[in-house]
Amino acid sequence: MSTSREAQRKIRHRRVRKRVSGTAARPRLAVFRSNRYIYAQVIDDVAGSTLVSASSTEKDLRGERLNIETATKVGKLVAERARTAGVGQVVFDRGGFPFHGRIKALAEAARETGLEF
Repeated sequence: MSTSREAQRKIRHRRVRKRVSGTAARPRLAVFRSNRYIYAQVIDDVAGSTLVSASSTEKDLRGERLNIETATKVGKLVAERARTAGVGQVVFDRGGFPFHGRIKALAEAARETGLEF
């Protein structure tokens, strides 16, 4: 019995989430990528709240296709918002996606903008 790609991604995500958890001092930068959009959230898992978020569905980015440039813009946006919210260090949660392409572009843009992980 073969499982779908989405089911395999969810299995990988559960395996990563066993070890990765965000705290108030070091929240989790969670990334989700659909075929059309990319989303990033900075989450405090202890309090169960999202501190900041950014996505390619926002007004500035809505018309653009999902590619590496769009992912870079979302990474910069979430890092800027996190810095203004007082978050300097995060734990990166790739959401079961491979760390290359758009996920990697988002992570590197967030690092360049000032988030440490």
